[in-house]
Amino acid sequence: MKADGRRQTAESKSGSPSPCELQRAAMPPANMGGTNHVRTLSLRQFSSLLPPAVCLLLFAFTFSACGKRRPPLPPSENVPQRTELLSGVQRGNQVILSWPAPRRNAADESVQSIRRIDVYRVAEGVNAPLALTEEEFAARATLIGSVPFTDIRQAGDTITYTDTLTLTEPVRLRYALRYVNDAGQRASFSNFLLLEPATRVSQPPTLQSVENPRENAITLRWSAPPANVDGSTPINLLGYNLYRTDSSQQTPAQTPLNSALISQTEFTDQNFNFSEQYNYVVRAVSLGTGGAQVESLNSNALSISPVDKFAPAAPSSISVAPAPDRLSLFFPASPERDVVGYNIFRSTDPALPKAQWIKLNQSLVERTTYQDEALESGIRYYYYLTAVDAAGNTSTPSEVVSEVVP
Repeated sequence: MKADGRRQTAESKSGSPSPCELQRAAMPPANMGGTNHVRTLSLRQFSSLLPPAVCLLLFAFTFSACGKRRPPLPPSENVPQRTELLSGVQRGNQVILSWPAPRRNAADESVQSIRRIDVYRVAEGVNAPLALTEEEFAARATLIGSVPFTDIRQAGDTITYTDTLTLTEPVRLRYALRYVNDAGQRASFSNFLLLEPATRVSQPPTLQSVENPRENAITLRWSAPPANVDGSTPINLLGYNLYRTDSSQQTPAQTPLNSALISQTEFTDQNFNFSEQYNYVVRAVSLGTGGAQVESLNSNALSISPVDKFAPAAPSSISVAPAPDRLSLFFPASPERDVVGYNIFRSTDPALPKAQWIKLNQSLVERTTYQDEALESGIRYYYYLTAVDAAGNTSTPSEVVSEVVP
């Protein structure tokens, strides 16, 4: 017993608890009266059981870890997973859906990466309730097609999808989209687009010719459609819209050239530039559901690149003012905007063929006055002018004017 007492005294004097003491300190006391009591050590009590050197090391490690700086995390990618801007229009027996293309797509490995866009449709009666929840739509909708990743990647500002219809009776169509990632996970539905397509819509007309008969005219002619898209007659026809696309446009024209429906099968385009390439299509316009106008599909396309082969009008109202040893010519400017100058010819014999008259100017005269100098007194001189446009076309000769040098 004495030996044990001496051992206990030595251990207490050393100030360092044995492993057994540390274990006993951390263990809960024995069950007292059927109740479990857990002993909780405060940080001060726990540190009193440790050697001072160990406490210092733990203190330094704890505060150095708390103050450690980490590199900033990159901002999370915010990729739109649905669109609220689905729109569409009936054209002939088709519904053309369109919506803005995603501005940015996430990396391929991201769950937000859009790999395809699924298109859904519900056909319902025209008197069916307008309200429909996403759950009801999902239960009734048919997946009619998808936009693949290649089309999404190559899309410009807008993505389109065409749904070709076979309609025999009035119906309401409800469309929605879903973005799908590489794992097949689907986003929420887009907004619903509701359409009541007309069942009797005209077939497209057929463009017959396009020509440039005058300097200020491109004339197009077409034949009327033979029937409606369902083969029925008479044709549901209100008129026509004509569309033009030039080389500077990346997408088909959305606004017709005509400000009002064309009632004839001919149209003259008077607003164009020479040497530009123009493509034309025409669409028939039918009376749709609720009095709306519904266009047919595009006709065949015809192209033209008009060439300026039209000579300007000859100068007119030329006057001559005499002065000693000289004659001055005056004339009004040509009203044609592409006239760039004039040529002036002179002769003392009005019967001489005009091809033999003397051309007075070396380069085109750009002003509307000309002074002919070093002339002989008492001689009558005869003049005519021609106008030249930017394409090099030359007008016919003007009227001949004359005057005697004083």
